[in-house]
Amino acid sequence: MATELYLVRHGEAVANVEPVIGGMRGDAGLTPRGREQARLLQERLQDERLQADHLVASTLPRALETAEYVARALGLRVEHDDGLHELRPGEADGLTVEQWRARYRSGEEPGTRDPYRAFSPGGESWAAFLARAGGALSRLVARHPDRTVVAVCHAGVVEASFALAFGLGASGNRVDCAPLNTSLTHWRHRPAPEGEPEWTLLSFNDARHLGGGALPDARAHDAVPLPGEGPAADD
Repeated sequence: MATELYLVRHGEAVANVEPVIGGMRGDAGLTPRGREQARLLQERLQDERLQADHLVASTLPRALETAEYVARALGLRVEHDDGLHELRPGEADGLTVEQWRARYRSGEEPGTRDPYRAFSPGGESWAAFLARAGGALSRLVARHPDRTVVAVCHAGVVEASFALAFGLGASGNRVDCAPLNTSLTHWRHRPAPEGEPEWTLLSFNDARHLGGGALPDARAHDAVPLPGEGPAADD
C-alpha cells in the first residue's frame, strides 16, 4: 500500500528575481524563464509517460502556474492544497527583502537564527512552518495509499519533507537542500508494520529536463528568506 509522492518545485518566480517577499500578495507568478522551465518539464513528463492518480498544488500563484503545465502533461485536474504553501510571511508579504530586513530585523546580529520567531507579525516561524507543511504531506500520503501523487510546491516544502522523513525538529541544525526550479523529488511512503510511517527517498533534485545548456542552473533568491540568513537561493 505504498504511496509514490513526487514533489515538484515551481519554476523561477518574479518574487525570486526581484527579490520580493512572495506570499499571496507579493507573488506575481513565473518569469519568462520560469515558464520555459515549466514547459520543458511538461515535455519531459509527456515523453516519460508518468502515470499519476492525483495532481495537487499549493495555491500560491507561482505554484499554480507551474501546475498548469504539469496538468497538461499528466491529463489531470489540479487539486488545491493551501497546506503546501511556502512559509507564510505575514505583514512583510510584498515588501522587498531590504524593506523586510530594515523593518523587522534591524539591529539583529548577522547569522542569528531563532526558529520560533515569526517572520513578521501575522506570519509563521520556521517551527510553525515545519509543523504545517509536515502535516500537509502526512495527510496527503494518508489520503492516497497505493496511489501516485504529484505535488507542485516550494523549496521549503521539499525541505520540510526531509525533516518529516528523518524526524528532525525545528531547533536542530538546518541543512539547505537547495532544489532547483521545476526539479522533482520522489518519495515512497508505506506504513511500517508497527504503525510508524516509513519513507524511502528514490530521487532528489532531478532536473535533467533543464540540461544541455538550454537554461543556466543559477539559483534564484529566496521568495521568503529565513530570519538571520541572506537572500541566498531557494523559495
